[in-house]
Amino acid sequence: MLRLRPFRLETFKVFCRHASKTGGGKPVDSNALAQLEEGYKKLAASDSKSLLKKHLKKDIFDNLKKKTTPSFNSSLLDCIQSGLCNHDSGVGIYAPDAEAYKTFADIFDPIIEDYHKGFKKTDKHPESCFGQGKDFANLDPNNKYIVSTRVRCGRSVKNFPFNPCLSEFEYAELECMISGALNTMSGQYKGGYLPLCGMEKSVQQKLIDEHFLFKEGDRFLETAGASRFWPIGRGIYFNEARNFLVWVNEEDHIRIISMEKGGDLGKVYDRMIGGVEALGKYLQFSRDQRLGYLTFCPTNLGTTIRASVHIKLPNLTANPEEMKKLSTKYNLQVRGTSGEHTEAKGGVHDISNKRRMGLTEYEAVKEMYDGIRALIDAENKECK
Repeated sequence: MLRLRPFRLETFKVFCRHASKTGGGKPVDSNALAQLEEGYKKLAASDSKSLLKKHLKKDIFDNLKKKTTPSFNSSLLDCIQSGLCNHDSGVGIYAPDAEAYKTFADIFDPIIEDYHKGFKKTDKHPESCFGQGKDFANLDPNNKYIVSTRVRCGRSVKNFPFNPCLSEFEYAELECMISGALNTMSGQYKGGYLPLCGMEKSVQQKLIDEHFLFKEGDRFLETAGASRFWPIGRGIYFNEARNFLVWVNEEDHIRIISMEKGGDLGKVYDRMIGGVEALGKYLQFSRDQRLGYLTFCPTNLGTTIRASVHIKLPNLTANPEEMKKLSTKYNLQVRGTSGEHTEAKGGVHDISNKRRMGLTEYEAVKEMYDGIRALIDAENKECK
């Protein structure tokens, strides 16, 4: 039987008082400045196609390089170190704490606008509207193309910074809070929490192989500071049916995931909505009036929704121009079987909505639904 540590409210209050008094705006030390200057020169001279390189012009770099966030003293180096180290990054920037989005807005805003297809710095993300899953019929009732369907969203817990600024103690406190909330879940969500600390390697690898558990070693996240104190504070929650998961302190504080075999998007989506609402009764989530729900990576801001399918499209795979055309039209992201920076094993692609900002949760899922339906229609035409 799993034993969950109790949520210690008084300890959390002490932390919040400490965080609110933390001094900010301290000068960036000379070593960090030297690292920044050297890293920027190498990035500028590289053939990187990252959004960081595209938008970090010299005048913006010079304006931001000595700034720090008020509460946690995060610097520009904390934001862009991953992109400076990995020139093959698609984006190349992360927010070490929520304030970074405002302190370093001169670089975050253009990247956000570029990635989220026109979400300008004057735009405001709409209020949440999940709608209902019943509006989305099964995309593949004959199980011809879709292997599985997954819908997830990310959440950050209010008053806590993101991974690079979390102390070892704060990781443990967050885990305690989140696992305590998870332990209240009932009905189809009832299950158990497994911390990574103490988990046998064989069990861990089996969960990774089954596409349930995240893994350590992503160089983009590591160089962004997201793997500090690993595996402390990390874990996974399963419901009994293993079609509802929650990742704790992987990239974001919380990843809420609903999934199952086949193409019944509506059913999967409804399950995720119920999970978010259940956790929201016990945890306060970080939300910005302009940017929506706040996350470590700017690609996940706003709704934070990622609705995806593992899908086999052999004819379109052989016609990449047509697949790219349709993916662009419907704002879809096409990745390898195991996600970003992986290959499509056995011709199985991971395809999801790309836009998460400037539209509601319902609209984000509908965009993916319409796009997958169009891809399947095109696949069928290619067969004829």
